[in-house]
Amino acid sequence: MIEPVGLIETKSDFAYHDVRRRILSGELAPGSVINQGPLAQAIGISTTPLREALKRLKAEGLVELGAHRDARVAPLRAEEARDLLEMRLSLDPFAAGLAAGRRTEDDIRRMRDAAGGLGALPGNPAYEALAAHRRFHAAIYHASRNALLTQTLDGLWDKADRYRRLALETEPDPEQRARADREHAALLEAVVAGDAEGATRIMREHVEGSLGARVVRRLAEPR
Repeated sequence: MIEPVGLIETKSDFAYHDVRRRILSGELAPGSVINQGPLAQAIGISTTPLREALKRLKAEGLVELGAHRDARVAPLRAEEARDLLEMRLSLDPFAAGLAAGRRTEDDIRRMRDAAGGLGALPGNPAYEALAAHRRFHAAIYHASRNALLTQTLDGLWDKADRYRRLALETEPDPEQRARADREHAALLEAVVAGDAEGATRIMREHVEGSLGARVVRRLAEPR
């Protein structure tokens, strides 16, 4: 997730967070060439810290760097979409079940606050809409009280957001949006009630019908 500006200490850090936001928001499209001179100027830095930032983003799989200092945003791939879905089908339900057994009053308050700003995603959503969706799931992950699990899921979410945008290029079916709203409400209720079995089941059904699952099917279709 984007860190508060106060935590950013160097120009390279600043460039990293700025370019990362541009990629995850879709401003820098999958597969597009990154023109480093104009981008550095737009950010207000030189190309040296930008290059350092791009190396960090390469390590996260968000950027590809060529031998001649050229760079582009990593394209969307059917294999990666499938891998992300398979991991989430295992880890998200596990986190929800743990959260139901371990949530504290502070966790419940955090989850309810996040749910208050949540709505099923529309077509071509703003970055803020995706961030609200993430906050709700992140609150559940945090309530699992498993730091390694939370860190892993947080990293998966970064990669998955680009695929969610692909699924939302067309307006979702009203029933799909209504289903997502029902699942979010039921998931919150199960975790708050301490129903680990119910939370695990609801989360798995939620992931199975998620935007990520739709993208896997879409990317697997013959071109």
